[in-house]
Amino acid sequence: MMSALGPRTDRIAAWVAAIILISTTSQFALGQEPPKNFVMHEAAKPVAAIQFDDAQGRSRSLADFKGKVVLLNLWATWCVPCRKEMPALDRLQAALGGPDFEVVALSVDRGGLEVVRKFFAEIGIHNLTMYVDSAGKAMRALNAVGLPLTLLVGRDSVEIGRLIGPAEWDSADAIAFVRSIISKSGTTKSEKGSMPAAPPANATTANLERAGEAA
Repeated sequence: MMSALGPRTDRIAAWVAAIILISTTSQFALGQEPPKNFVMHEAAKPVAAIQFDDAQGRSRSLADFKGKVVLLNLWATWCVPCRKEMPALDRLQAALGGPDFEVVALSVDRGGLEVVRKFFAEIGIHNLTMYVDSAGKAMRALNAVGLPLTLLVGRDSVEIGRLIGPAEWDSADAIAFVRSIISKSGTTKSEKGSMPAAPPANATTANLERAGEAA
């Protein structure tokens, strides 16, 4: 009896382990799925060199964010879906914003910074920085056919993918997706910089002198 139960118990244990592995793998894969209607490019594309103003009126560009993964969102206060999406983008910035990632919410309002400042105050936006392109040049340069338009831009300032329309950017799946992009690009960056830097010449000389004294 014992010898008959042994193989059966082993098979059941193997099935349970396989089910757990498949479930875990599926959840991980689903967690890295892009938001609905997000189009991932097979190969990264160059991004137009757009320029815009920050809250202090200084001229800025995407080059200022090189080294970060950027979620560039074109929007306007008169765009109803944009208004509804903005709090989610604010929460995404709160969750992941830092040295490796930033949400760049670029308003194309003709009214400029004052319109954006008033809107941010009304709905309680605290984590996003104000950026404005009142001339609307970014829309033409990025071939925007509507608002909101969101581009995911890699650390090397290339377009990874884009989404036309709103998304729940603060959802668990969206955050996991963005985090996976940050992680993948970060791994590549660290691999490139994995070779240790040579010590300064004066440090090498000092080490040799100390070794001679010890001898």
